[in-house]
Amino acid sequence: MAASSAGGFTTSFSTVKLPKFHDDVLYLNFHHCRTFELADVVNTRFRRRVFGRCVFGEERVNHFTCSKNKNVGKIEEWRQKFDLKERSLRRVRSQALPSLPFTTSPPARFRSKPRCTPRNSGPQSRDTPPKRDTGIANEKDWGISLLNGHVNEAGVNEDGSTWYRESGDELGENGYRCRWTRMGGQSQDGSSEWKETWWEKSDWTGYKELGVEKSGRNAEGDSWWETWQEMLHQDEWSNIARIERSAQKQAKSGTENAGWHEKWWEKYDAKGRTEKGAHKYGRLNEQSWWEKWGEHYDGRRSVLKWTDKWAETELGTKWGDKWEEKFFAGIGSRQGETWHASPGGERWSRTWGEEHFGNGKVHKYGKSTTGESWDIEVDEGTYYEAEPHYGWADVVGDSTQLLTIEPQDRPPGVYPNPPPPPSDDIYDSPPSS
Repeated sequence: MAASSAGGFTTSFSTVKLPKFHDDVLYLNFHHCRTFELADVVNTRFRRRVFGRCVFGEERVNHFTCSKNKNVGKIEEWRQKFDLKERSLRRVRSQALPSLPFTTSPPARFRSKPRCTPRNSGPQSRDTPPKRDTGIANEKDWGISLLNGHVNEAGVNEDGSTWYRESGDELGENGYRCRWTRMGGQSQDGSSEWKETWWEKSDWTGYKELGVEKSGRNAEGDSWWETWQEMLHQDEWSNIARIERSAQKQAKSGTENAGWHEKWWEKYDAKGRTEKGAHKYGRLNEQSWWEKWGEHYDGRRSVLKWTDKWAETELGTKWGDKWEEKFFAGIGSRQGETWHASPGGERWSRTWGEEHFGNGKVHKYGKSTTGESWDIEVDEGTYYEAEPHYGWADVVGDSTQLLTIEPQDRPPGVYPNPPPPPSDDIYDSPPSS
């Protein structure tokens, strides 16, 4: 294993690769079926009852569902998708859905292979740690599908592992409602375990929330925890709608002194204001590192961005790098520092800065502790991103499930209590050190 000065590491417990598959319901890998047949629905008695058949030896099971990412597929949805009532199904083409947008590099996946299983089978094990530096996933990647009503069931799989699944509906003041589904399981010998909870919340103020929390451990002693949320609320004082998304992830190795933790957040409002940021921490044996960054867009083409990274070893060596930029209407500044400190207290640093005047002139200056210095003015263009690459319109389009949460019916003459005034922390400043 190797550690990099940029603050990243790779361990076996955080890089488990799972097989990829498309989300199309026809692209399935049946483990229990010897063969799978599409039913000819034209002029047959199966027209309104069966889409396909699983054949177990000589036994045919005409009614089945195929679970995908812990969701039970519905035959009625398949009927609607392919419009079986209107068209003759002679041939079905499997089409891959487009990949989903992510904040950063490829998303962490907790998907397991879909199986053709009986309708009342238990959830399958999700004993895979999250991946680092994958940002905040969109809701479609979680496949949240809440069970209706109150469910409390458990069972034992063929390999001796156990599972449970339960759901409920909680009500409270101000029209508060929380629907939830919880599931989990463990191996036969108890060496591995996983838990997962889905929920949706709403109240009469228009607040809506969708969330996931999961945790687990495996036979090697690796453990992890992850949570994801997105919420919609309307500011009572400005009447502006806001959508916020966040994710926290952490994992710890069971075989060495290694672990990591990440916190990501995004805030959007209908006026175009956007905030994005992350705090990260990692450790591999004798080395630890941290990273913080933020982006603030005010919706009027003013932008603030900053990054602060640093690392240290158990012997006392430290090093880091940070920078900040502020721009509006082509005028702004950039500044930063790179530094290094030895265990004996010696410190080296180089600071630099740029002033952009908006007229093609840029003032550049800097110095270092070794005697370097410069102070010049050059003819140079100014480039910066005045608007986020992913903003209000994008997050609304990717929050379909959140927006369609149904709150409780409000009785006539009953009005919700207003929420507290907003903290307006969307303009938090970067750290001073």
